[in-house]
Amino acid sequence: QPQLAESGGDSVQAGGSLRLTCVVSGYFSKGKSSLGWFRQAPGKEREGVACIDTAGRASYYDSVQGRFTISQDNQKNTLYLQMNSLRPEDTGMYYCAGIFSGDYCDEMLAGTRSGYWGQGTQVTVSS
Repeated sequence: QPQLAESGGDSVQAGGSLRLTCVVSGYFSKGKSSLGWFRQAPGKEREGVACIDTAGRASYYDSVQGRFTISQDNQKNTLYLQMNSLRPEDTGMYYCAGIFSGDYCDEMLAGTRSGYWGQGTQVTVSS
């Protein structure tokens, strides 16, 4: 089964940038992967941040639109999240997740369908 491992979290000041990385390993269907980034702040529910579907189309949570960019390197089985203009409200544990059986970005971001998850990487943005 697939395994996902995130890295790249750090503590930065507001206005700064970070790039998160998620490496996907194990057995999975490359051409049928919906991969997303999610975050959870202390005391809050987990929320979808961005997702990329089997055709490479990206979807974003409203508050990160224009600041975050999701991308993937299929050769390296790696998912990225470039985060610019970071705000204190972006603080949280960031997780990558994947469903490897088709296009499920809408469901993943809405929280109505879950897949395989990584362990998370912490992002802290100070004002």
